[in-house]
Amino acid sequence: MGNKHAAEADGLCAAVSAINRAVERGDSAEMLGAMQSPGSSLHGVVPDCADTYLQQLQEIKAAKTDASDSPLFLLKTKENHAFYVNVETGEWTWEEPLEYGGAGGSRQLTREEIQRGVLEVTATYDRERLFRSNEPLVVLIQAVVRGYQARKRFAERRRLINIQLPAVVRIQAQWRGYAQRRAYSDRLAYLQAHPAEALKIQSAVRMWLAKRDYNRQLTYYRDHTREAIRVQTWWRSALARQDYWAFTHQENPPLNVVRKFVHLLENSERDYTEELELQQLKEQVVAVIRSNQKLDQDLNMMDIKIGLLVKNRLTLQDVVAHGRKLKNHNEIKRQALAGTGKGIKSLSKESRELLEAYQHLFYHLQTNPNYLAKLIFEMPQSRTTKFMESVILTLYNYAGNQREECLLNKLFKTALEQEIRGRVSTPSDIVTGSPMVIQMVVAFNRRDRGLSSLRDPLNPLVTTIINDKNLSLNTNPIEVYKQWVNQLETKTGQASGMPYDVTVEMALEHEEVRSAVEVAIRNLKNNAKAFMNAILLSTDKIPYGMRYIAKVLKESLHEKFPDAPEKEILKIIGNLLYYRFINSAIVAPDQFDIIDLDRGGTSFLNNDQRRNLASVAKILQFAASNKGFGGDSAHLSCLNPFIKECHEKFKKFFREACDVDEPEQHFNLDQWSELTMITKPSIYISLQEIHDTHQLLLQHQDVIAPDHDDLLHELLADLGEPDLDLLIGQPGQESSETLTKGQLASTEVSLNLNNKFEVPEDDEADTKVLYFRVKHMIADVIRSQPGENLARVLDTVATETQEEEHMLLIKRREETEGKQVKSRHKITRQQSMLQESRFPIDRKKEKIATNLAVLEEAVIVSSANGYQSVINDIAQDIRNQRRYRQRRKQEMIRIRNTLLSLDSKSKYYEEQIEYYNKYVKACLDNLRTREARKGNRRSFFGGGSSKENLPPKPITTKYTAPRLHEKGVLLEIDGEPANKFKNVQFGISSTEEPGVFLVTAKFLGVDIQEKVEVVFQDLLQLQYEGVAVMNMFNRRAKVNVNLLIFLLNHKFYGKSIEGGGNK
Repeated sequence: MGNKHAAEADGLCAAVSAINRAVERGDSAEMLGAMQSPGSSLHGVVPDCADTYLQQLQEIKAAKTDASDSPLFLLKTKENHAFYVNVETGEWTWEEPLEYGGAGGSRQLTREEIQRGVLEVTATYDRERLFRSNEPLVVLIQAVVRGYQARKRFAERRRLINIQLPAVVRIQAQWRGYAQRRAYSDRLAYLQAHPAEALKIQSAVRMWLAKRDYNRQLTYYRDHTREAIRVQTWWRSALARQDYWAFTHQENPPLNVVRKFVHLLENSERDYTEELELQQLKEQVVAVIRSNQKLDQDLNMMDIKIGLLVKNRLTLQDVVAHGRKLKNHNEIKRQALAGTGKGIKSLSKESRELLEAYQHLFYHLQTNPNYLAKLIFEMPQSRTTKFMESVILTLYNYAGNQREECLLNKLFKTALEQEIRGRVSTPSDIVTGSPMVIQMVVAFNRRDRGLSSLRDPLNPLVTTIINDKNLSLNTNPIEVYKQWVNQLETKTGQASGMPYDVTVEMALEHEEVRSAVEVAIRNLKNNAKAFMNAILLSTDKIPYGMRYIAKVLKESLHEKFPDAPEKEILKIIGNLLYYRFINSAIVAPDQFDIIDLDRGGTSFLNNDQRRNLASVAKILQFAASNKGFGGDSAHLSCLNPFIKECHEKFKKFFREACDVDEPEQHFNLDQWSELTMITKPSIYISLQEIHDTHQLLLQHQDVIAPDHDDLLHELLADLGEPDLDLLIGQPGQESSETLTKGQLASTEVSLNLNNKFEVPEDDEADTKVLYFRVKHMIADVIRSQPGENLARVLDTVATETQEEEHMLLIKRREETEGKQVKSRHKITRQQSMLQESRFPIDRKKEKIATNLAVLEEAVIVSSANGYQSVINDIAQDIRNQRRYRQRRKQEMIRIRNTLLSLDSKSKYYEEQIEYYNKYVKACLDNLRTREARKGNRRSFFGGGSSKENLPPKPITTKYTAPRLHEKGVLLEIDGEPANKFKNVQFGISSTEEPGVFLVTAKFLGVDIQEKVEVVFQDLLQLQYEGVAVMNMFNRRAKVNVNLLIFLLNHKFYGKSIEGGGNK
């Protein structure tokens, strides 16, 4: 072991000594050899780093400044055995020599120091090689780190600048200001030193630039003349569009914009011509409508009379008399249109005053709906429909224009609100009962402009159902069963052996019936869904009148029944819009112009087609009212979920249908619209209707106008008592020979309605009329004189040119109106407005200023905004005038088309009249032949040939009340028990007028003054309408309609007429 340690010490001593000597001499090769020797025990030595090792060891050796220069130094073996080495001699010893310096050490390098130096250099070398092999990655890492450091420095710098930004900006501003002021001062000093030169240069340059630009522009324009004109046109149109946009969209359009359009307010000669033509067309339409209605009624009466004639219930003389009435209809119509020249239209002061009084009355009735609304409920329900057709629709010209349609809807609204307040106790009364106003509204809107508006959405669907010959929507199992049995027996030619009378359950036991019903249900559901979707998309197709009344109905019911749920109210709205209105168009499309059957070559719908349409309508009706199937129709309960789904969609539809504007907004009318009309409103009404309306108003005036200071009382007082003879006048000899009094009473006259209670010419208390006059004068002023605003225009004196332009405008207006007055005699203008329009412009401005002061006190205008509200209203009037002209043209086209349709209808009626006349002539020829055979014997129709021209003798039949009660004719007498009926006796007498009977009564032998006139045609009409009971003697007696008809037929229209007597 000792030898081993000695050998290790020898090798280590030699190697370390050699390394120290080589370091001392700076010999890297010798040092590398010593390091690589085995005795050195050094590791990590790389030959390529020899020079670096030498440099590193020299630096280590040089750093040992505190050590001695002794050649002796201490080394240790691997086992940590210390020994001492002499570098100079290369000897070593285990014992410490005396010359060894001790703790201070020697400058010689020990093995550990050499190893540390080698490892440092080798590590640096290895790291360098590693970096070289991964240079791209190193560069990337460096770039990232440097970027991060740069951003960090930038963020710190920016944060510093942001913190110090005010100071930075201030410093920069100070410096720039200083630099600019210094440059400016230097430049100013220079220019001040050379002013003449600067001005001369500037003038020359500016002149040259101006000449160059002008010549260039002039040359360019000459080369592009066409383009320049196009640009100018575009620019002017752009300005015009800008002005038009400002005029139509700005809330406060400027005065200079409004004055560019104010000329549109002026009524031209074309306006007058179109307005008068429109009035004439309306007059013709109303006259033809009334004529056709009268003809239709007379033709229906003729049908009934001929039917009674065939059944031996009417004499031929009655039919002949009615035929003469039809024959004379054209003569009556001609005289009605031409005028009699007598009575209310005669040229006398009294007739003129009477005519004006009626014009004032009907204007007051037309514009104040409360009177007619109350009068409707004072009349018997049986007369309300006739009253509506004959008076109300006539008073409003059948809603011929927007003004009259607006007023008619306001009347319906007022009447409906009164009916709901006074006659409806629960919301369901609207559905279960028959509200009078609802019936009137639906009847009016079912006319040509009503249900025919649904033609577009419903026509394709209805046509599809009608044309599908194999379609069957019959869901009644019993009917399906019977059809199946009939088909089976027809096909086999043998009895089926199955019962004919079965119940629903028995019918559904057969697979064929169940299959047919299921197919019908499926088809019914699909078709109902298609109809519902079409209806939901046709909200705008429903007439405005129906939607508005639906809105009024909804609001009135909410007001009276605030606790009623909305779904119940919507059911009632659905009953109005769908069941009462749309349902009719589906069930009877041929009656309401939904389809045109003539195109298909058929004249009517068969039973299967009507059943299919009725089935679809029933499903939609159930959906509108949220009603499901059950009970006897339990087999249809599968449709209940579908009905529920449709009901939710219908509810949304009903809400949207009720969302409409008020009539004033919808028709774009206001309180001044009537004052802007070229012609006064007019109606076309018969003398009989004038008389009847006057009589009704007098009879119920205390009810419809309870306030004795009401203006209606004054108007009625002006008229006095109604006198039909005074209205008709004394007819000429020719007329009296051909026309009866009743026929002359049907003569129609034109009433130009006007307000008796207008403000007098010198009375400007009515601010509405005053405001209208002010607007009219302002329009004239701003048309001739421009200005920034109205206040500036009023304060500025007009120039001579403006005054001349203004007077020329007035002259042209008077010439235009003068031509129309001479040619038509219908153009009217209030005298006060006519006088004001002729004022010179400065006087007119003075009048405007005075009136504006009055209006400002009434808080109608304000000078604070330069009277901008007046300018806004003038702009609105201009827009309304444009819309009115457009509507007038559309209305003229519509009325012309209506006239064509009415003329074709009149031709049809004339053909019917000709056919009836031929039939009556044939009957008369047969009668003469029969009478010639029978001589003077009593004819079958109640008279001999010698008395053919004599009127029939009145016949009276008397009955006691118990006898009539026993026959079932008399049902009850108010206030009298059945055991006291013996005190009452009735008499029924025929009259000279065919079909009219007079019923009298006696109580305890004393005649009751009241007599009841019974018209046989009215009884038949009541029977047709399903009315079983009617009141007589002011509701004190009730009679059975059907049995009364039987009694009259038996006693008066039998083959042998019984004489009078007590029975």
